[in-house]
Amino acid sequence: MIPHTGEWTSQANGRFRGLTHSFRRIRELGALNLLLGLYLRRSFTRAGILIVHPGFPLPRVTNRGGHVEAGNCSFFPGVHIECWKGATVRIGKGTYINRNTEIVASRAVTIGAGCMIARDVLIMDTDQHPVGGRALVSKPVEIGDRVWLGSRAIVLKGVTIGHDSIVGAGAIVTKSVPPHSVVVGPAATVIRTLQEQSR
Repeated sequence: MIPHTGEWTSQANGRFRGLTHSFRRIRELGALNLLLGLYLRRSFTRAGILIVHPGFPLPRVTNRGGHVEAGNCSFFPGVHIECWKGATVRIGKGTYINRNTEIVASRAVTIGAGCMIARDVLIMDTDQHPVGGRALVSKPVEIGDRVWLGSRAIVLKGVTIGHDSIVGAGAIVTKSVPPHSVVVGPAATVIRTLQEQSR
């Protein structure tokens, strides 16, 4: 069925506005950031728009036969994602990962939407080698939406960090954290609960 002239004009105007918005967004972000993002995107199984901030070393993904996916995300220099055979790494839209952060998944690491991950953070779901003659231990890591991980925080295997939480700089998170929590110190002690705000 052929659309009426008015309907066709409306559709064309809508597409034109969409293109105009896309070009404006490209101008705001900078072509280099987007080109570097396209280059990085080749290493993902599936990804939205990836923004890579210039600098060396460039972010890299070591995929040994797993599944690595991300929404529209932002990566800074030195980020390294390592995904083992059969493992999964998922990063939600609007999340940014700052300089020299490392993510290691032997089973699964999930990072929610709108997260802020500071410099030199380490997230890993495995000890990476057997300890004391026992088999290698791997347990999935899950980080909820809108979580802020402070600089040099370490998130270890089996941990779930609830949505809208803050992990202070240098904290070592070895056990799960409830939503809306603030945790600090080497033992990642909960020092307060954030007020839940209606959205």
